[in-house]
Amino acid sequence: MRTKKLWAVLGAGALTLSLAACGSDDSSGNPDTEGILDGAKITVGSKDFDEQLVLGNISKLALEQAGATVKDEINTGGTDVARAALLGGDIDTYWEYNGTAWISFFKETKPIPDRIKQYEVVRDRDLKENKLHWLEPAEFNNTYALAFLSSAADDLGNPTTLSDLGPLISSDPDKATLCVESEFSARDDGLPGMEKTYGYKFPTDNVTVLDTAIVYSATAKQDPCNFGEVFTSDGRVSALDLTVLEDDKGFFPLYNPSPVFDDKVYSKYGDELDEIFNPIAKALTQEEMTKLNERVSVDLELPKDVAEDWLKEQGFI
Repeated sequence: MRTKKLWAVLGAGALTLSLAACGSDDSSGNPDTEGILDGAKITVGSKDFDEQLVLGNISKLALEQAGATVKDEINTGGTDVARAALLGGDIDTYWEYNGTAWISFFKETKPIPDRIKQYEVVRDRDLKENKLHWLEPAEFNNTYALAFLSSAADDLGNPTTLSDLGPLISSDPDKATLCVESEFSARDDGLPGMEKTYGYKFPTDNVTVLDTAIVYSATAKQDPCNFGEVFTSDGRVSALDLTVLEDDKGFFPLYNPSPVFDDKVYSKYGDELDEIFNPIAKALTQEEMTKLNERVSVDLELPKDVAEDWLKEQGFI
């Protein structure tokens, strides 16, 4: 009996040593990344809207957890500014959307409906042409959409699809009013391309360009617009009781974001960066990102606090 007990104790100790030697995950099942980037210096940027501020802070905190010294350039600017900063070496990483790269950067006109294939062609092309490294994409899709106040459905003819706006524009143009933000009004994957695909055009005087946040409130108030451009992962859609019109012709590309790193950093720390960010991307589902966005856009919490809470809840820090 003593021999069996001795071997049981020795066996348990050996198992403990084995687990320690191999490294261990925390109770959430996520890898322990503490210290794997000791000595690294990384500059983190982001675009300038709420979701991007959350994603930028997620990157900053996750990199710091891994031991990196992080320079905070979050809220770098709009799409073109953030992209230029990455290409020019002013930042080392930010989260970009594969649909944005495909349509706006590479000037392609036909989106790829499969999320993995869309990611892979963007990943491969940006690496070849610009030496930029796209990590695995997040689960959520933050594509464009048009929405209206749910309680106004009857007055607007009960539209359910983007195609339904054509008859409204023709029969009752005074109700076909639209609020958009500046980028959407001019982008190939925005209003001009959508109108071309669907074969109608909003009267010029019916389109009002506003700051992103104001588009939501203006649509909810129906002043000055009955329809507004929204992002599908934005928490304000449900909070303001807006109904999203179905993109029945599949015009809008998939917009799954990835952390994108310049070659200078990725060539040194690629394996470590994959280990840090791939589980984070997998955990950023549509439901999770919508909740995070709502906390910032509706509840007015600070993006860094929201990011930190989520990373702790998920067991990443």
